[in-house]
Amino acid sequence: MISFRAGFGMITAVIFFIGVGLWGCPAYNVYSQEAAGRAKLAEAQSSRQVAVLEARAALESSKSLADAEVLRAEGAARANRILQNSLGGPEGYLRYLQIQALENSKAQLIYVPTDAGLPITEAQRLAPVPAPPEE
Repeated sequence: MISFRAGFGMITAVIFFIGVGLWGCPAYNVYSQEAAGRAKLAEAQSSRQVAVLEARAALESSKSLADAEVLRAEGAARANRILQNSLGGPEGYLRYLQIQALENSKAQLIYVPTDAGLPITEAQRLAPVPAPPEE
């Protein structure tokens, strides 16, 4: 059997621990909310840093792609100039491009331009149709 003194001591201890728990809950809630706030702040700062780094990487990538495109265009222009000069000027170069296009074409019908600017085969088709003789 438990003596009165031991029972009273146990009840007092339980009440004491309940009181400490009730007193500590608000303090723990404040601590918990403060810790959660710091965690959210750290996450927001980290996300911002990641976004800034991604933007910088995209900017550098864009600049590099633009530089590469400029170099490619300069090389193509230089090559075109060399071809144009070796073929006797712009007219010769345009004829060369036309011949290249014809060679790469898989068409079975090729229109040949004339001095009038109309293809020969189309010039006859566009001619006025004579009216039938009247009787």
